[in-house]
Amino acid sequence: MNSAFKLSTGHFIPLIGLGTYQIRGPEVFPAIDFALDVGYRHIDTANVYRNEKEIGDALKTLLPKYGLTREQIFITSKLVPRNKQSNDDVIATVKQSLRDLQTSYIDLYLIHWPGVYGIPVESPENAKYRASTFEALAECQRNGLCRSIGVSNYTVSHLKELLSQCSDVRPTVNQVEWHPHYHQPELLEFCRKEKIFLQAYSSLGTSNTTSLRDDPTIQEIAKKLGKTPSQILLRWAFQQEIGILPKARSRSHVEENFGLDFVIPDEDMKTLSGMRVNHKYAWNPETVV
Repeated sequence: MNSAFKLSTGHFIPLIGLGTYQIRGPEVFPAIDFALDVGYRHIDTANVYRNEKEIGDALKTLLPKYGLTREQIFITSKLVPRNKQSNDDVIATVKQSLRDLQTSYIDLYLIHWPGVYGIPVESPENAKYRASTFEALAECQRNGLCRSIGVSNYTVSHLKELLSQCSDVRPTVNQVEWHPHYHQPELLEFCRKEKIFLQAYSSLGTSNTTSLRDDPTIQEIAKKLGKTPSQILLRWAFQQEIGILPKARSRSHVEENFGLDFVIPDEDMKTLSGMRVNHKYAWNPETVV
């Protein structure tokens, strides 16, 4: 069921991956164990998640357990640009990720946020460091440290700015908040036009609230199709060939999130896509200049 999408670099990215935000320490090993056993082949992490070392340790043990090779696993990581960072600083961060993950390459490395740590969101310096960070990641791709690179939380304007600066290396992925309560068809249209794969995070809302899963419309469709609200939310994106990265610690949730081998009827897809609640559960990149 783990379908894949072909990136513009020629590499295939699974449509469903295990999100690992807030999964740390002793929670990491069982979560990855469950995920690999169920069929996940994509793991999403980030420098700021502080779990890359635990993920690397887990994969070292678990890949042989399941008869898998490194090439059969897709790993994504990310970094946040920092004030006064040099290209060498970015490359050093990527190399630290490689050491922690115990791999010679990372399949996809993203700029985590269009803003810069230590700089106000309204400062034009954000654009300067966005550009230099992407160029440093492009160098990492040219040198084989990353197979593909991309961005996260970029708006259409951020993407237009970036694409105007790109030379031989272009972004392959944009990872954004995306669910029936908040999605931007114009962003999806732009990304598809530019051959940028859209990935969703916060597909189920956040850990702090169940309001998205409790939405009466989603509950009604779930009941009608004999599925859980989480499965409806994930399948809605999956059915549009949008990547999904649900976080899960327990085997039951890992299995639930992977159990998407069903079809939401067109009329229900239209209902979900037309909800237009316009409520974000995560940060808002529109404020970043």
